[in-house]
Amino acid sequence: MAAKRKGPLLITSWRATRACNLNCVYCNVEAKREPAPDELTTKEAIHLVDLIYEFGSEWFGLKGGEPLMRKDVFEIIGHAKSIGLNVCLLTNGYFVDGGILNNLAKYEVYTSVSIDGSQKANDALRGEGSYKAALSAIQKLSKAGVLNGLSMAITSINYKEADHIVALAEEYGARFVWFNHLLPCGRARGENQLEPTPQQYEWFLNHIYDLMHKTYKKKFDFHIHCPFFARVFKERNPSRFWEWFNNEFTGKCIYFLFGGYLSVLENGDVIPCFYSEGLKVGNIRQKTLKEMWEELQNSEFYKKLKNPDNLKGKCGVCEYRYVCGGCRTRAFAHTGDWFESDQACAYTPLSASKNSLHTCAEATNILELRKGKNVYEANKDPDKFTAKT
Repeated sequence: MAAKRKGPLLITSWRATRACNLNCVYCNVEAKREPAPDELTTKEAIHLVDLIYEFGSEWFGLKGGEPLMRKDVFEIIGHAKSIGLNVCLLTNGYFVDGGILNNLAKYEVYTSVSIDGSQKANDALRGEGSYKAALSAIQKLSKAGVLNGLSMAITSINYKEADHIVALAEEYGARFVWFNHLLPCGRARGENQLEPTPQQYEWFLNHIYDLMHKTYKKKFDFHIHCPFFARVFKERNPSRFWEWFNNEFTGKCIYFLFGGYLSVLENGDVIPCFYSEGLKVGNIRQKTLKEMWEELQNSEFYKKLKNPDNLKGKCGVCEYRYVCGGCRTRAFAHTGDWFESDQACAYTPLSASKNSLHTCAEATNILELRKGKNVYEANKDPDKFTAKT
C-alpha cells in the first residue's frame, strides 16, 4: 500500500449498518432490526478502509444503526488498525461486554456511548432498559481505558438533561460530551413534537455555555453540533469568540455540509453531512473518496451553498450568517429549499428587526448581554426564554 498522505479531513466515518436492537423514537437513520439488503460486504468494507487511508484521514469512525451488530466488525477494525488508522465507534452500549468489550480494548477503539439523560428521559426516547445498558457500557469502557465521549440528542423531552450527561462524563473520565440538535429526518420526520421550540433551544444553548465554563474534577471537551451555538457564544463571550470558533467549535453546519466532512453510508453512498442523504456525492463501489472529494469542491451547487450571502429569509440578512448560517438540512426538510432559513433559531437579525422585514413575537436576541444583563439567568423558564431587541 502507498505511503500515507495527509488528507483534507481528520476523520471519515462509516454508517456500518442500518441494523439496530433499539427503536429510538427520533432515529435519524430509521434503523431496523435487520441490516439493509445492499450493505457493504466484508470485502467491500475493507476496501473502504483502504480508500480512507489513501484519502489521508487519520481516523476511521463507525456508527449505525448499531455497528457492533455487524459480525465482521472486528475484522474490519483489525484491518484499519493494521494499516495505521485510529478507530472510533459510537454504540448504544447493549453489546459492550465479554468478547466485544475485550476486542474494543484490544484494538484500542475509542468508544462513545449514546445516552439521552437520566433514566426516565433516556428510556422515554430510547426504550426501557436502554439507560441501564448505556450506563453499564460507560462503566466498563472507562475501566478498560477506551471510553471516548457521551452523545446526547437534544429533544423537547430531554433538553434539561445536559447536567446529567456532564456529571457522567466527569465521573467516568469521558474525553468529551457531544450534544446534537434534532433534525427532521429518518424516524424523526414523523415526530414533530420532539423538536425543541426555538425558545427551548435558546435556553439549552445558554445553559450549555454555562456548563462549559464550570470547573470539573476531570477535564473533558464540549462538542455542540448546533450552528447557532456560535451566535450564543459570541454574545456571551465576544473577546474569546474567534479563538474558540476557529479551534474548538465543531457545530458549523457549513463546515460539515460541503467542505469539512464526508460520511459513508452502509451501502457505500457518500454524503457531505451526517443527515444529508438527499445529497449523494457518489458511491465507493464506483469512485474513490479522493475523486468524490474533488468533485465536491468543484461543484457549483456546493460552492453556492457554502457562501452565506446566498442564504434566504432571516438567515440571509442575519449578521451572524458568516459564523452560523443555520442548519441547511433542517431548512430543506421544512421548506424544500437548501437556502432557506433555519426555523429552529429564535434570533431576529438586527436588520430584520429595524426594517420590519420579519416579525417574530417570541424571537430571542441576546443583545441585552452587551449591556451586562444575563438574559439566561433572568429567564430560567425555557418556555419564556426571550429578550427584547
